[in-house]
Amino acid sequence: MIEIALYQPDIAPNAATILRMCACFGLTCRIIEPAGFVMSDSAFRRAGMDYLDKAALLREPSWAAFREATAGRRRVLLTTRASLPLWDFTFAPGDVILMGRESSGVPESVHAEVEARITIPMQPGMRSLNVALACAMATGEALRQLGPRQG
Repeated sequence: MIEIALYQPDIAPNAATILRMCACFGLTCRIIEPAGFVMSDSAFRRAGMDYLDKAALLREPSWAAFREATAGRRRVLLTTRASLPLWDFTFAPGDVILMGRESSGVPESVHAEVEARITIPMQPGMRSLNVALACAMATGEALRQLGPRQG
């Protein structure tokens, strides 16, 4: 089973959209604190609609707690700083797809600790995709490779 992890997300509607996707596919989502919003934020609740109550959400108080909770699993960071395209990567059951903050990604120390780094190739001069859209693309590719029952 794959999981999604959000590193200190700072835009509530994006996090809620990802949680809604996780609920629809039966995936667990881990939010690595601190988040830049409170879970009761109206924008968060509006974007997640009634799916938030159905989402398997785990809140990790820190990167260290997340590392411990996911020990033995491959953490796959989706980043614009990687060179391996998403569609050339082979996902495995148990992978945790890690998404960085919308405003700043993840710190260098996190880059150094993950087991894999992948990217979604874009046109030259483009900075990045919306984090929820990028997460959906990576999740879709992982489920395509592993089969929907792996989710």
